[in-house]
Amino acid sequence: MPSFEESLKKLESIVDKLEKGDLSLEDSLKLFEEGVGLSAACKKELEEAEGKVQILIKQRDGSLKAEPFPTEK
Repeated sequence: MPSFEESLKKLESIVDKLEKGDLSLEDSLKLFEEGVGLSAACKKELEEAEGKVQILIKQRDGSLKAEPFPTEK
């Protein structure tokens, strides 16, 4: 399984190729399908990483408390 960075780089390459507009319809559709898959994989990996992030908040008594990373929806 490719790393997040490898997937993102491949996705950027696909977008560049599609933006040029010199591919056949069939090749464009294949690349688009691959790009959608890479995008979904990257999104999933980001969501998993976000779930692992914690913020340490200093309490009034000086202790630290771990809390889940707030998400925007």
